[in-house]
Amino acid sequence: MAASAPPTSELRVAPSILSADFTNLGEAVAQVTPGTDWLHVDVMDGHFVPNLTIGPPVVSSLRAHSALFFDTHLMITEPARYLEPFRDAGANGCTVHVEVGGTAALIAQMRELGLRVGLAANPDTPFEALEPFLDQVDLVLCMTVFPGFGGQSFIADVLPKIARVRAAADAAGSGLDIEVDGGIDERTVVEVVRAGANVFVAGSAVFNRDDPLAAIQEILAAAAGERAGAPS
Repeated sequence: MAASAPPTSELRVAPSILSADFTNLGEAVAQVTPGTDWLHVDVMDGHFVPNLTIGPPVVSSLRAHSALFFDTHLMITEPARYLEPFRDAGANGCTVHVEVGGTAALIAQMRELGLRVGLAANPDTPFEALEPFLDQVDLVLCMTVFPGFGGQSFIADVLPKIARVRAAADAAGSGLDIEVDGGIDERTVVEVVRAGANVFVAGSAVFNRDDPLAAIQEILAAAAGERAGAPS
């Protein structure tokens, strides 16, 4: 059975299967399951980003073996064509890119499908592109690398945009989840928590470790320590 939508504003790591061993994906997911309730599923079409990954059949296969919340990031040019197939395959939430356009219609389509609604922005996309939709979505994903490949270095220039999203959400009394993806580890997570993020996509920092579960715990501990030490 698919996981229900989790409460907002909790600190959580969403391990990205982009960095997992695709020859043994089920075991890789099982390894991280005790440390998280989210799994980040990167979908790339070779057009919006210069890489190809997985489609609904892989999501469906994973769903048969996992009750985690599938946080499905659609880095694709035509998300409207694939929202329903991914929902039917077991995705709980889908995140589309604001750069694709047609954002209002995509949000409405996701709501109609019963998906948790996410909106993503690339590192060089300004806050103003996200601003009109902040009260319509459940999650904003601020990319801290340019999407397409795992293992890239964290782009600190995105931090002010994260802070602006958090300030706008707080001003509206929203429980918006702010997710970051790219170069996240136990060091950079401190910076993004300070800016206002609460969901941390980690790929190579988790799956390239001998003990992926320990890696998740280290990232969460660093995030919790920063939040606990932040002024009220």
